Amino acid sequence: MAGVEIVKVKSADDGMRLNRWFLKYYPGLSLGRLQKLLRTKQIKVDGKKAESSLRLLAGQEIRVPPLDEEKQAAEIKKDFVSAKDAAFIQSLVIFKDKNILVLNKPSGLAVQGGTNTTRHIDGMLEALKFDADEKPKLVHRIDKDTSGLLVLARNRKYAELLTKAFREHQLQKTYLAFCLGVPKQSSGVIRSKLLKAGEKVVASPEGKDAVTEFDVLDVVGNKFSLIEASPLTGRTHQIRAHLESIGCPIAGDDKYFGESRKKFDFLADKLYLHAYKINLSPLYNKKLVIKADLPDYFLESLKASGINFKE
Repeated sequence: MAGVEIVKVKSADDGMRLNRWFLKYYPGLSLGRLQKLLRTKQIKVDGKKAESSLRLLAGQEIRVPPLDEEKQAAEIKKDFVSAKDAAFIQSLVIFKDKNILVLNKPSGLAVQGGTNTTRHIDGMLEALKFDADEKPKLVHRIDKDTSGLLVLARNRKYAELLTKAFREHQLQKTYLAFCLGVPKQSSGVIRSKLLKAGEKVVASPEGKDAVTEFDVLDVVGNKFSLIEASPLTGRTHQIRAHLESIGCPIAGDDKYFGESRKKFDFLADKLYLHAYKINLSPLYNKKLVIKADLPDYFLESLKASGINFKE
């Protein structure tokens, strides 16, 4: 039959359900039509009738009937990234191997789109394919206003491994926060239940358990502190809310610091929270700790305040 294709399943698609495979490569194909093509045996896997829920194996052959329009829809759907944005997003890469990419995300750039957010990392992933067949996948997020480390998976296997590792908090993440105020202790653990209340989260017995370890790296009198914080849970705005709860809101935080930052001329109009370091050793079975350099405005403000920090 003219136009019929026999397509081999790529290793990147090993384990993918058949219906999701068609959604990926033929996004113009409706679920109803897919079911009809399967029912009438126009779509087969290794020459046999298949169900849409079939888990594919690398190397299997899929018989695909003529789906020219649906395939063209796949081409149209591909994310277009301008040359300027491609160069920009590639400049953020600080680590790359065949399985992962790590970016040093600037403050103000969202990870994903939303209301009034049209420029974001998710929309530029096509420019991070490099030598791979597919664009990398998001496996975790950081706030739009937080700068620093963002890990991407370059294949399906590592997308699953990383998603599980982040969900189960197997990978230690370390943040640096420039704060107004100084903690009473030089190190400790902040434990509280956090509850979403409008655009903020607040401590509440009705909230979810949240735990953050912290170490004070340097202080200036009782005015400023540089704090290293490691979240042991993954609640929204956890570090921001926890540091405010001990009297040390993060500089530049509209939600948890507010207008007070205007008292200090050396502060940029930025959030001074940076995802600084991540330990990927458990994933690689060897020592692999990646650091993201602090932004210039962060370093300049530390120096202006009198905080001593050596990367």
